Order: sequence, then C-alpha cells, then structure tokens
Amino acid sequence: MSDCGTRAVSVIGFIGSVFSPWYRWSGRKNPQNHVCINVATYGPGGRFTMTDRGISALRQSEDRFEVGPSAMHWDGNDLVIDIDEVSSPPLISRIKGQIRVTPSAITNVELPLTPDDAHIWRPFAPRSRITVDIDRPGWQWNGEGYFDANFGTRALEEDFSYWTWGRYPTSQGATCFYDATRLDGSELAAAFSFDNDGTAQTIPLPPKAPMRRSLWAVKRETRGDIGTRAKQVQGMLDAPFYSRSAVETTLNGETVTGVHEALDLTRFRSPLIKPMLAVRVPRRAKWTFA
Repeated sequence: MSDCGTRAVSVIGFIGSVFSPWYRWSGRKNPQNHVCINVATYGPGGRFTMTDRGISALRQSEDRFEVGPSAMHWDGNDLVIDIDEVSSPPLISRIKGQIRVTPSAITNVELPLTPDDAHIWRPFAPRSRITVDIDRPGWQWNGEGYFDANFGTRALEEDFSYWTWGRYPTSQGATCFYDATRLDGSELAAAFSFDNDGTAQTIPLPPKAPMRRSLWAVKRETRGDIGTRAKQVQGMLDAPFYSRSAVETTLNGETVTGVHEALDLTRFRSPLIKPMLAVRVPRRAKWTFA
C-alpha cells in the first residue's frame, strides 16, 4: 500500500494456479503447466492481469522465478519483481515496470493449516518497504509492503469452506490473523505478532470484528479490540468468491490499516464460477524465451 493511502499493488506467483479454471479443467495433474505471475494495481488507473501460461513459460533457479515476460528474483537484499503483462477485459492494456520489496527481516515461521500439513502458510517478511515504478502516470511510489507464501498438495476447496486472513502494520511491527473453517467443520484460528527484526510470537486472539459483506456479498470478518467494528477503507478486488480490501481495525488501542482477504470456497466449488473466471484468466499455453 502507498504511503499516501490512495494506491496499492498485489503480485502473486503461482506454480499450479489455484484460481485458474484451466488448471481445474486439466485435472490439476501438472502444476508446472499452469503458471502465472498475477499483477493487480488498485487506485486511479488500476488494472488486473492473470494469464495462465504453459510449462514452456516457466524457468526457475535458486533465486529466480520466471514466467513468460515477467519474473521475480532475490538479489540478497530485495525481492525484485519485473512485470510485463496485459490486463484482462474490460480494460485491456499493458502493465510494465518494476517493484522492489525490501524486508526489515526474514522470519522462520511456518503455520500448518491442516493437521496433515497439506497446506502451509509461510510469512517470509511481514514488515517490508515497497518501491513501485510502473509506466503509468502516478504509479511511481513508496509504501508499506509484505511478502508471504502458501504451499499445498491438495486443492483449497478440498479442505476448506471459508477463510479470512489479515495483516496489519503496527507501531511495533506487524500483526497477522489467519482464520479458516475446514470442510470437516474444525476451525483454524491463529494470531502472530512480528517485530521489525523478524522476531515472531503467537498472541492471544482478539475477538472477531464484524464487517460489511463485499460487493458480491462475500462474508467478511477480521479481529480487533473488544467493541471494534472493522471497516473497509479501500476496495481492491471483488469476485463472487473472493474479496481483498484495505481494512481499518483497532489492536491494543491502536488504530491500524492493513490488507484483508476473505475467501468463500463453497462458492468457488460451483461449476458456474469457472466459465466466469475464464474471461478474466486467459490461457496462453505456448511461450518461447528470446
């Protein structure tokens, strides 16, 4: 999120693009054949890109992840993201530039999301600075950044019906909440605080803070001090099964604004969703590196 609070960006690298209808229709047998660097910009002139690419578009090394025309690499200090993508309908245009994520520290935290470790959340850098330089007026800015990863050996909808996640920068570092309802009815509820030096500790769970539903009526909730009613301060991504937004809540008496996500996997399982997604997620099976 930009320091001025008017712009934000999200970048997700996928091997096995979990929200791609093409990956689902393929039977999810070869994740390397469904790769993507999804870039979404929020604010004036915001765009959404998510191209499902084939195995010929994937190149990897220990410190580099490359998918077609875009790539991420670790230079020892920063995660450097070079983007060259085309946005989805209805606003089709090219998005090109570079994003640098500079962690204050790297953590060693991993959280299993299921008892058999089939899904793992890895918050690499809960507190970071971000520098954005995209070839569009007004899209050169600095702000608050975050870097994490999720790993899984099964589809999300095979194990979960609903989850929410939130990350809030605080005066001491950052606080993250992970809440999920598994298909067997069991619940995951986790809260971590991170110092700027990367020190992590579990913290007592604040009560759930209700929120208004999204534009697609996706249920949303986060956590906050007793009596807090969280509120959206910037809309980001609204889909029939998914919501991402900037949310304001109160933690230990401090008003904080962070990024919040809600995912309704019961809706995502609907076969009606996949053709809708195909409009926003084009498939480009072939790629040749220069």
